[in-house]
Amino acid sequence: MFTGIVEEAGIVEQITRKSRAIELTVRSNICGRDVKLGDSIAVNGCCLTVTHIATKGKQKLLQFDLLQETWKRTNFNAVRTGSLVNLERSLRVGDRLGGHFVTGHIDDVGKIVRWERAGADYVLEISAPPAVMRYVIFKGSIAVDGISLTVASVTKKKFTLWIIPHTYEVTTLRERKVGDALNVEADMLGKYVEKFASLKG
Repeated sequence: MFTGIVEEAGIVEQITRKSRAIELTVRSNICGRDVKLGDSIAVNGCCLTVTHIATKGKQKLLQFDLLQETWKRTNFNAVRTGSLVNLERSLRVGDRLGGHFVTGHIDDVGKIVRWERAGADYVLEISAPPAVMRYVIFKGSIAVDGISLTVASVTKKKFTLWIIPHTYEVTTLRERKVGDALNVEADMLGKYVEKFASLKG
């Protein structure tokens, strides 16, 4: 379980394609400090397991195994060596919940259709499939590449987010452009409500 409060933007060190899996290695300053083998880390919002740890100077190299399913259903297939990825360690009992409950299970990929500065802030507009949009509500929570954000407006096929300078500076959003794919996880509360409502019939 995560909160959607990104701790750092790690740097992709290497991507190795194998017959059964894809190995993703990420350089980390913060999340690698107390990490152990088997720990869960949200990488661009996707819950991944640390399978190997190495040291490079003052940084840690964290390795993850990606399933083919994960590769196909997320924006990892667009990641390259040197790309930034959002990192967040899993929530511990007693931690402050600064964002919202994020599972790290990506619903689908959205596409940036508008990304521009508005005064001191930024406006990010994303188009997403119906399977995601059904759970997006005005002022509701949503995780985009693992970032907990509040929906500013919503239409049938798109939703808009306001991004403050701090979020822009500490996450991968500073690298994003119109047309890029973003991992999207809708708030799980809506999914539970839908499930319970269907059981009443």
